[in-house]
Amino acid sequence: MSFTDAIKKSVIEGFTAGGLTTTDIVVSLGISAMLGLYIFLIYRLTTKSGFYSRSFNKSLAILPVITTIILLAMSSNIVISLGMVGALSIVRFRNAVKDSMDLTFLFWSISVGIVIGAGLYELAFLASISLSVFIFFLDLIPAYRSPCLLVVSAENSDSETEIISVVKKYGSKSYLRSRNITLSGMEVIFEIQVKDYSGLSNEISAIPGVTSASILSHNGELRV
Repeated sequence: MSFTDAIKKSVIEGFTAGGLTTTDIVVSLGISAMLGLYIFLIYRLTTKSGFYSRSFNKSLAILPVITTIILLAMSSNIVISLGMVGALSIVRFRNAVKDSMDLTFLFWSISVGIVIGAGLYELAFLASISLSVFIFFLDLIPAYRSPCLLVVSAENSDSETEIISVVKKYGSKSYLRSRNITLSGMEVIFEIQVKDYSGLSNEISAIPGVTSASILSHNGELRV
């Protein structure tokens, strides 16, 4: 027997010797479903998306079961494993993930299915609990107050100096983002972080020559 034949024989025996029993399949799928439900609940409690997608959350719960099925099939038969690799390599998913945390939960669900399919049940449990605790811990860390955009329109540029002084009075960190002067007037846009939004807008509006003052919420990060 040549070296190549020995390698082929050992690979084939490795796949056929570890046959799956009904108990193994039921236990693996049961644990996958249980951890999938756990991920479903954690996502529902921690999601910060403006529009909660129940269908996306349901897919997070189903993904561990599907991944476990694939891993169990691949580990039991070499022909199925090669077929799975070929089939999955041509699958293309076109749904755009809008939130980075959604992508994190997707990887979590798939990883749980892979780990359970490999028979590492304890690792799947401990990793899921650790991840959920870490997510809740990160939510407890206070974040900087998000800055806002102040849009001020004036009849001319004579009131610009007074506008800037009021902006600095209400916000220690302010940045002039845009300055547009036309024949009809002037418009300036500031990025500013303040607590008293009403006081700022009222005092800006009271400046002679100012025609409008608008404060817009801004989801960007504050410069420090």
